[in-house]
Formats: sequence, structure tokens, C-alpha cells
Amino acid sequence: MSRSIGLAHIIRHDDGTSSGVWGIYTLQSAFQPIFAFKEGKLSVAAFEGLIRPFRDGEPQSPMTFFSTCPAADRLHIEALTRTLHLLNAGACLPQEASIFVNFDPSVFTERSIADNALREMRLVLHEAGIDPGRVVCEVTEQRSASQEALHGFVAALRANGFRIAVDDYGSDDSDINRIKELKPDIVKFDATWITQLMESGAGFALLTTMVKSFEEQGIRTVFEGIEEGWQLELAEKSGASMVQGFVLARPELAPTSFRVFGKSSPDPVAAASDASTAPGVAPRTGRPAKAFGRRVTP
Repeated sequence: MSRSIGLAHIIRHDDGTSSGVWGIYTLQSAFQPIFAFKEGKLSVAAFEGLIRPFRDGEPQSPMTFFSTCPAADRLHIEALTRTLHLLNAGACLPQEASIFVNFDPSVFTERSIADNALREMRLVLHEAGIDPGRVVCEVTEQRSASQEALHGFVAALRANGFRIAVDDYGSDDSDINRIKELKPDIVKFDATWITQLMESGAGFALLTTMVKSFEEQGIRTVFEGIEEGWQLELAEKSGASMVQGFVLARPELAPTSFRVFGKSSPDPVAAASDASTAPGVAPRTGRPAKAFGRRVTP
């Protein structure tokens, strides 16, 4: 364990959480809930791990942090951020919840690199007490990664028991082919793109058709960036499996208050359509609605 790249940069705290250190930055985990629909109610199905950098105690944007990191260090930083999220998830999230973590395929240029990274990840999961089946690996398309390397990397993730999510769907013309080739378990729709589609009847019809097609293939769908009630209403109407956004819950630094969302479902993401209402999440009634760009009174 002492030779793990990620664990070598970890600081343990008395409350059970961990932080990371990279150069002049201190790194913390934040988690944002992902909610599932059921019969007009919402339940927490999963959490996404998000990195929060600090410099001299002051918060910095993740973009600022990553822009200062040399390309040669990217693989190590990827390992550190995943390690941090998994350790903190084990310490402060409901034991049933799935955990979304991000992967940049461009750093896994060879199968041996992927195998080493995943070997370390299994060690971290063992320490955190997390089953690999709870982990959803978000993969974005990277033009610097060859298709062969990308497919090999996704195959390695599956061989280790992880589920696959394609992130930012809709932001590029190649997305449809990406879904056909990678056959993910989950598709996360790009926030800006779905908002644009929701602004017109034709766009919403297209969105609904895509969601239905994915669901019929057994692919769960997540709408990201839901910030207003009307978007939430249309997301449910479209048939989307899950939603994520500020209108529901903002990210919280570890340790979080999210243990209240614990429930008995053994696999909330895979069974998103069957999820029950979590404690503290009320039926969604009385929200303002919006009819394709114009608010209407309920």
C-alpha cells in the first residue's frame, strides 16, 4: 500500500476523512448527489466525486489547479483524486450509494498503465470498504487518446467490475458512435445541450426520443446541470432515469451531511427506476412549470 501513487499524497484526519497534497495545493473531495425518479418522488441513487483545490487555505477553481499541472503529472494526479474520493466516500457516504468518479482516457496510452492504475484502485477500494460494483467510471472522449486505447481502457474497467458512464453526451457530433462502440451502462447528458433542447417543443421531442432509445437498450440516463424547477419537471417528463443539479443539492465538502440519504436498495443506480424515496426527500409538488421557454402558472 505504501507504494500507491494516490495513497502517498494522502493526509488522514481525525474525523475519518482524508485530504490530498500536491505541490502548493491541498485537495479536498466534494460530493454531489444524483437523484432517481419514482412516481413523482425523488431518491438519492449515487454521488459524484468532485475535486476542490485550496492554496494557503483559499479555495481555487479546479481549472486553475489542473492548468498548473504539467502533462507528465496528469496520471499521478488522476490517481490521487480518485483515491481521495474513494476514501472519503467510504468514510462519509451511505454504504448503498454508487460513486461516480472521472477518468481521463488520454493518460492511459498503454494497457500496462491502465492495469497498474486499476491495481492500485482495487487496493484503495479494499481499504475504503467499497465494492467495485458501486463505482461508476465517467469517461469523456479525448482526442489525444486513440480509439484502440480508449476501447482497451474501457474493457479493463469492465474486467475489474466497474460500470461505465459516458459523460457530456450531446456536446459533439461523434457522441452517437461513441455510445455504439463503448456500450456504456449510463449516459450523462451535457447540461448546456439539454437546456437548449428543452427550450422548444421540437427539441424536447428529440430529447425524449433519445432517452427512450437508451432506456430500451438498458442504458440509464442522467441529466446534469438541473438548476431550475421547470428543467426538473421536463427531465421527468422526458423519461430520464436520474437528475443532478443545484435545484436538488449542491456539492458538499467531505465530511458531508449526506448519510441521511442512506437506504436499503443494494444497487441504486442499476435499479434507478425502482428506487424508493430517501429520508428527507419530499414528493415534488407545486413547482413552477415552464412550457418550452415560457413559464406558466401551475
